[in-house]
Amino acid sequence: MAVKVGDTAPDFTLPSQNGTPVSLRDFRGKAVVLYFYPKDDTPGCTAESCAFRDQYEVFKTAGAEVIGVSGDSPESHQKFITKYQLPFTLLSDKGDQVRKQYGATAAFGLFPGRVTYVIDNQGVVRYVFDSMFNFKGHVEEALKTLQQLQTA
Repeated sequence: MAVKVGDTAPDFTLPSQNGTPVSLRDFRGKAVVLYFYPKDDTPGCTAESCAFRDQYEVFKTAGAEVIGVSGDSPESHQKFITKYQLPFTLLSDKGDQVRKQYGATAAFGLFPGRVTYVIDNQGVVRYVFDSMFNFKGHVEEALKTLQQLQTA
């Protein structure tokens, strides 16, 4: 069952790139842009992650934290972060349990999906953007949603 707009974002705890456990509840009181992506250091995922990197200060100014999630290992995430100077946390969802919990799967459930969730400071999902190929759209739509939340 996919997480939808208006749902409370399911809490989870996953290891970060340095092995430290990170829980979604740790970010209550601040907005979170949670993006699920298929794989570290692949062309589409690199384009998407670098687009988030390039707008990271804008997200921070909007009061939001960016968190990326894939099934890659913490070690793989650390290399990906170092290679592309990513300033945000990447979480390792081995076995794709959290991805499945959120419903962020792609065609026929065969491939890991590319889905971004904008979660407000109360933990409620305010926007879901699901597109395998519109890499920059994930960033643009998340920023637009955060700006709407700020003026609401």
